[in-house]
Amino acid sequence: MKKIVFTGVLCLFVVCSFSQKKNVSAAKNELKNTPPNYAEARNQIKSALTDPETANDAETWYTAGLIESTQFDDQKKVEILGKKPDDAVMYDALQNILPYFLKAAELDKVPDAKGKIKPRFTKDICANIRANRPYYVNAGIFAYEKKDYKQAYENFKMFGDIPTLDIFKDEKWNIVKGDTTETQIRYNAGVMAAMIPDHQAAIAIYKEIKDNGYVENTVFKESDIYQRLAIEYSQIKDSTNFENIIKEGLSKFPGEEFYVQNLINLNINTGKFSDAIDYLKQAIEQHPEEAQFYDVLGQVYEQSKNSDEAINSMKKAVELEPDNVDFLSHIGRVYFNLGVEQRAADDNLSSTAKAKGDVDKSLEYFKQAMPFWEKVFQMNPKSSDAIFALRSIYYKLSMNDQYKKMDDLFSNEEKEK
Repeated sequence: MKKIVFTGVLCLFVVCSFSQKKNVSAAKNELKNTPPNYAEARNQIKSALTDPETANDAETWYTAGLIESTQFDDQKKVEILGKKPDDAVMYDALQNILPYFLKAAELDKVPDAKGKIKPRFTKDICANIRANRPYYVNAGIFAYEKKDYKQAYENFKMFGDIPTLDIFKDEKWNIVKGDTTETQIRYNAGVMAAMIPDHQAAIAIYKEIKDNGYVENTVFKESDIYQRLAIEYSQIKDSTNFENIIKEGLSKFPGEEFYVQNLINLNINTGKFSDAIDYLKQAIEQHPEEAQFYDVLGQVYEQSKNSDEAINSMKKAVELEPDNVDFLSHIGRVYFNLGVEQRAADDNLSSTAKAKGDVDKSLEYFKQAMPFWEKVFQMNPKSSDAIFALRSIYYKLSMNDQYKKMDDLFSNEEKEK
């Protein structure tokens, strides 16, 4: 009785396995129809991919890849005939080919019952992947245009990864190191990774390009790689690598403002004012007509409590750009704050010193601040900073009519808050 039950189970098992093998054959036969029913072919192969008896058969996975490859080829034929292919169908099929074929190639290396390896599909798989490789670029562009940056990244990256796949380890590719097309597409992969955003993936791509050595091309400059790496390190708050790549970039491209400006900001933000001043002076030597460098240098001097140097630098910035509201505000602020500090000091003077009139020292700073804030107000009558500063200045200088005007504006602002 036990023997009969066992035999029945065995028969059922064999029938089930035979059914899955029939599905593999049916899927392959479906591809011979004109046109093939791809949905039906996929449905037939689907269960065979998971069944224990057929899931470990290279032919099962090869057939699954062949379904995708055949549909992809059909769309290519449409394109070759000068007609518009269904891009979504075409590139979805392309992206599905590789996983199936790589699994098939892996199983194709498994020894048979006699311990021998007799690949049946690997040669065809390699030829197919080689032929389809250029289309990953088109697939990347298509995904990018749909704003599917993850898929665009994967497609651009796969174009570069294919020659490095294990399946091709014994084959030679006619790819010259530093080939501009290869490098440009790899760069595109990095840009797409940043747009996902997947900052670690972008960093890996940019570092790879940087370490391989730059070759002149029309898509990006060598400096772009350093700048993009800096941006990605900044995004993940990796301050150590950010600083290192900025310094490396500055050394390699001393004439580019990106590195100087970021290094200046880095030193300012970490309170290294002396280093920031050194870099700013270096930047000014290279770009003596760049007003912003003088203004920033003035602000660093201001934070370092060196008001005289701050004023000198800011005056140079205003001289170069007389109508820059920010520059005017900055130097106006320095003079105004000096006036406030001096007034506090005046208030602490002895009665004898006050009798001598030493309390008027602060008024000179307010007078010097006034024309800068008046110009700011003239250029932007709604500037809260200018209204506040001028209201205080006019009051301290006993300019009553002007004070009244600013006081009214100040009061209206306060009501609107």
